[in-house]
Amino acid sequence: SDGIILGADTRSTNDTTVADKNCFKIHYIAPNIYCCGAGTAADTEKTTELIASQMELLRMNTGNAQSRVVTACTLLKRMLFRYQGHVSAALVLGGCDVHGPHLYQIYPHGSTGKLPYTTMGSGSLAAMAAFESSESGYKDDLEEEEALELVKRAVLAGVWNDLGSGSNVDTCIIRRDGTVVMGRNTVTPNEVGPLRAKVKRSDVLNMRVGTTAVLKESFARNKSSAIGGVTLADVTVTPMET
Repeated sequence: SDGIILGADTRSTNDTTVADKNCFKIHYIAPNIYCCGAGTAADTEKTTELIASQMELLRMNTGNAQSRVVTACTLLKRMLFRYQGHVSAALVLGGCDVHGPHLYQIYPHGSTGKLPYTTMGSGSLAAMAAFESSESGYKDDLEEEEALELVKRAVLAGVWNDLGSGSNVDTCIIRRDGTVVMGRNTVTPNEVGPLRAKVKRSDVLNMRVGTTAVLKESFARNKSSAIGGVTLADVTVTPMET
């Protein structure tokens, strides 16, 4: 009742290849509104950047009034509906305004829903199972620490049970008093530093200076005064067809 907590993993994939192990999926919309993105990384980043810019212009035109979460939701759903699902951005929008905390799910085709908790992305089924657990799942009026631990468990469920999710857990706490706590790499279950430290690399594999002999070395200064030895005589101008 006093805020919203968002969470996301940090794996970015290209087909069956992990393209980025530590990407950032929690995007800024306004000082009191953030958005988690699933789908195509470029679409989620540029969509949220565009709406964040529009929200800033709206604040400038309304005397720097606090942004409303429903306004961001409306702008996002109108844009996504306009492109009929070809912008692959599945979003979880959360924030607090004068009307309290709000959480929306936004599908790539533009349909939305306002819910007490929601999940999106390839690991959403595993995450939803954690939220709907009868013992340790979601309950109304959770304390902040309890809600934070629940979000962590839900994201980790996706990390362990979905190949499209992985690496670390990022969190974002948005409170009604306007404070925001961004937790970058709050949980790092796949830390490989200690494992790599145990691997002893043979010194035979290290190439020392002087291993390869230098037979000859020479340096000739460029006689031309132009940078890189290129003058206007070397430039070919081709008229552009208009």
